[in-house]
Amino acid sequence: MTRTHITGSFQLMKSLNRSVILTIIREYGPISRADIAKQTKLTPPTVTNIVSELLETGIVKESAIGKSKGGRKPILLTIEAKHSYIIGVDVGGRSIRAVLTDLDATIEHQVTHVLPKEMNEHTFLNVLKEVITDVLSHSSCPKEKMIGIGVGMHGIVDHTDGIALYAPNFNLSNIPIKQELEDYFEITTYVENDARALALGESWFGNGKDIDHVLCMNVGTGIGAGIILNNELFYGHHGTAGEIGHTVVDMHGKRCQCGNDGCLQTIASSEALQQRALEALGSGRKSMLMKNNLSGKVIHECAMAGDELAIELLEETGTYLGIAIINIIHFMNPEKVIIGGGVSKAGDFILEPLKKVVQTKALTEQARNTEIVLSHLGDNGTVIGAVTIVLKQIFSRNSAVS
Repeated sequence: MTRTHITGSFQLMKSLNRSVILTIIREYGPISRADIAKQTKLTPPTVTNIVSELLETGIVKESAIGKSKGGRKPILLTIEAKHSYIIGVDVGGRSIRAVLTDLDATIEHQVTHVLPKEMNEHTFLNVLKEVITDVLSHSSCPKEKMIGIGVGMHGIVDHTDGIALYAPNFNLSNIPIKQELEDYFEITTYVENDARALALGESWFGNGKDIDHVLCMNVGTGIGAGIILNNELFYGHHGTAGEIGHTVVDMHGKRCQCGNDGCLQTIASSEALQQRALEALGSGRKSMLMKNNLSGKVIHECAMAGDELAIELLEETGTYLGIAIINIIHFMNPEKVIIGGGVSKAGDFILEPLKKVVQTKALTEQARNTEIVLSHLGDNGTVIGAVTIVLKQIFSRNSAVS
């Protein structure tokens, strides 16, 4: 074995161990060096050396004095959240939202830009750059402290090369998001499907924390699913796993924007909710709802005010989602199902009929007892998920190498 190979292997091992120690401090801090050594199974001198390097960079700080277990009181370590900053972006069907956060994913500033109705690739990329420029311009953080941009993008995404392969809401294909943003801002950029970003955010900061097998449904203009298996995002062979909105639930149903008939999102998305409201009003149903002012938010507000049609529409949506979820429970057997996205704001009307379907249709007692909850992160789900994509590059959940 050559000396170069030995040196390279040592540096790789050291880098892996540094990342693991950082992760332990992030997840369990304030924590002592001795407890880090126990958790990682690294020798105390190795932990001490790596911690010294991390203290020197400023990403770790000594925060307090711990309780003594017989000897000297240990000095406890935590992450210095303000050491670095991240930009998270949520590309929705009608707008783009960007946030600036610290290493704890605490939002420091946020901006939203509405997208034009008619768009080509050039227009979309310009708006994307504008919203990121806007959030940067409102920050006093120096550029060298910006460690990454994370983008949660609807549709089918090549997360390796950062390309939006198909964005159905824009009818655009092969958008080189990563390359465009890195060339423009000179900041490392990661691009992920929005539902997977949401699932990642929930698994780090929300209702999916410490859960090994999670299904996270993002229900808005479209419907997607982020799947966490064995505490890792599941992509499938071609990286397109989770397109649950395009599973066919009615072969003779309405035409979907993807070209198929009867996709789930033709009956259960926010667009479908509004369409069903229009049809009901057109048939003469009495309601507070008005044809010229329909949105998921308005329907929810009317339901809160006791409008029978609005309540019926939301409960119907819950039933449709329940049918999709029981199929997934039988197929995937998740420990928890998390409902996020715009439609989830009406969870007080959607969850009960959704759970009723699961209770009625489940094959086993275990399936019936699958925990189904709303997103803890709410409106911030996808942007915090986008931030988490960047954090995931720094904080490794792999085992240490001794």
